[in-house]
Amino acid sequence: MPRAPDRGHADAGGKKTAAAIQDEIAREITALLARIFAERKQTGKTDLEAVELALRAALHRAGAAALGPLLQFPEPTQEQRLVPCSCGRQAHYREQRSRRILTALGEVDITRPWYLCPHCHQGQFPADHELDIKNTDCSPGVRRMQALVGQAAPFDHGRAQMKLLAGLEVTTKAVERTAEAIGTDIAQRQQQEIGRAIQLDLPIVIGEPIPILYVQMDGTGVPVVKKESEGRKGRIDGQPAHTREAKLGCVFTQTAWDEEGFAIRDPDSTTYTGAIETAEEFGKRLYAEALNRGWSRALKKVVIGDGAEWIWNLADPYFPGAIQIVDLYHARQHLWELARKLFPNAEANQKAWIKLHQKRLLDKGNIEKLVTSLRSIPSTNPEVTEKIRTEADYFQRNAERMRYPKFRRQHLFVGSGVIEAGCKTVIGSRLKRSGMFWTLRGANAILTLRCCHLNGRFEDYWEARRAA
Repeated sequence: MPRAPDRGHADAGGKKTAAAIQDEIAREITALLARIFAERKQTGKTDLEAVELALRAALHRAGAAALGPLLQFPEPTQEQRLVPCSCGRQAHYREQRSRRILTALGEVDITRPWYLCPHCHQGQFPADHELDIKNTDCSPGVRRMQALVGQAAPFDHGRAQMKLLAGLEVTTKAVERTAEAIGTDIAQRQQQEIGRAIQLDLPIVIGEPIPILYVQMDGTGVPVVKKESEGRKGRIDGQPAHTREAKLGCVFTQTAWDEEGFAIRDPDSTTYTGAIETAEEFGKRLYAEALNRGWSRALKKVVIGDGAEWIWNLADPYFPGAIQIVDLYHARQHLWELARKLFPNAEANQKAWIKLHQKRLLDKGNIEKLVTSLRSIPSTNPEVTEKIRTEADYFQRNAERMRYPKFRRQHLFVGSGVIEAGCKTVIGSRLKRSGMFWTLRGANAILTLRCCHLNGRFEDYWEARRAA
């Protein structure tokens, strides 16, 4: 009878077998538990955290040892020694090649066939594509972790989180590169969907009618590296720009209002989309998001924004037929700015003027009377005269978007608080921290990744990636 192989014996290459490694780890765990019980018997106490982390490390090593054999691909058979090449010819099997990758269980060696095309001299590892580890040293599970921590907080904080929560040692740069790469991949997939939406090639989403669906949009400056702002004017005359505007849009629904008639946003109904891009590109992006959320099924459609011209230039072509509302609090801010110009250092006069023009005219939707009143204000100061003219034009231009009593009777929101909060939580808390300066590519990648996660679509993306 042949002798059973020694479980602790090394393989032909001098490496310990997975079974041998597992035996070592089992002995290590047994010894660890013996020390724990001895310590408890001696002191009456147990350092639970130390025990947890030690056992986790041991189990990770055991898992990595078990995973190792699955990543040892055999030499291809004679029928498998030719594979298609991207040049249109066929690549030939040459040899087995090994490298180390980081998995959720720790580092593991992978050995797989390498093919070389004799025509274009392009090499390839089909197994890398199959395992989704092409051009990366991290497994899909590790990259998903890096993406999640990278979108949530500064990259170095993500590195520390990986070590604390998963017991994995990664570099800050690795978190950055992975998060930006995945964000870029999500953005590319979104661009395909946007193109289909513009071509009306998206599948019609069947479902119940939506009582009220809102679209809101706004912009906020993101600090960028010098090359991304060259040639752009800053907010202060003569000063260069240090930021680029990131446009953010959100879509949410409403089905109810409170006892006083004020609108109540449906819980967990808000989704976001955004990027540093032109208004035209952003309009297509937000339109695709609204379409995805059921714009065609909405019984009442509402677009809310501040007075920025780019917002209303997008509303008509991309959201025709929607009720357009200028944020009431933004409109009030315009009146306050004018009041401070008219009555500098006279707070009582400012409040008296605001009481007349805001409470009796603006809040009641009497915009024509408000405009007439503003244009009749006398001033010999050219700066004040220009401010009066600018604000009068602003209110006249947006008159139909400021019929606030009419909107309230329909139990609609009249403020853009949702998107303003979104600019802080989605963009500000991640992209505008002290000392941060972004490239456009990096900022857009992280913003896309962050929106995907906050929208609850990150797992959907990962499933689609697996199926690709």
